[in-house]
Amino acid sequence: MQKALALLEAVAELGSGAAAKDIAAHTGIAPATAYRLLNLLVADGYLVRLADLSGFALGIRTRQLATAAEPDSEDRAQILGELRDQVRYGIFLTAYTETGLRFTDRDPDHELGGESTITTHLHASAVGKLLLADRRELVVAPLRRLTAHTVTDPVALAEELDVVGALGTAREVDETRIGRSAVAVAVRSGGPQIAGALTAIGRTGRLAVDDPGLVDLLRTYAQRLGAVRLTSPPTSTPSPAPSPTSTQSPSPTPAPG
Repeated sequence: MQKALALLEAVAELGSGAAAKDIAAHTGIAPATAYRLLNLLVADGYLVRLADLSGFALGIRTRQLATAAEPDSEDRAQILGELRDQVRYGIFLTAYTETGLRFTDRDPDHELGGESTITTHLHASAVGKLLLADRRELVVAPLRRLTAHTVTDPVALAEELDVVGALGTAREVDETRIGRSAVAVAVRSGGPQIAGALTAIGRTGRLAVDDPGLVDLLRTYAQRLGAVRLTSPPTSTPSPAPSPTSTQSPSPTPAPG
């Protein structure tokens, strides 16, 4: 029972789509035991297997327990909707894991091209820099230059991450893609590590990364988001779970021109 509960907690912390091998590593449970218990939790409705078989998410029975325990908590969608009504930029929410980040709420009115580039090359994006400032072990050399503005010098990046860590805010200007800028602020849920990030993304020249008003607004909403779950289980019906195997990251989707 303790191991099963530990697996549920790991999925909640790692976020929707967590792979079986990552869940096992996060809990310290032997992979064979973790795989067996994960399938049992899926069968009982406490977890679901994503339709593309890329990982696990919390199931309806777990959500029912969480709803009963926290009836007065704010709704994540409501919080993000309020913020999006106040700005003209795309607003995105990401959750951090032990090994990277995943987008858990995308702005329906602002398409984000090259999402896989952001999740793969953490040193180039605002949301990635915020994660690296908190977890320096994720900095992987050599650093790839995506544009002429991407910081690839290890010393320069380390200095920038020191500032990001101290402020809890990161920015990018034309580093992942020419013409795109972003500001990311930390979302904290009470633990020792940053739980995720709230990010405003827009066109370079229109989004002022040094605008104190925008940063303060993001921080206000990030504080509210720290009290709610950053991830949500999928709404689609999961496919039957096969024997768990190592998962592979999906191939990057070409960004729109």
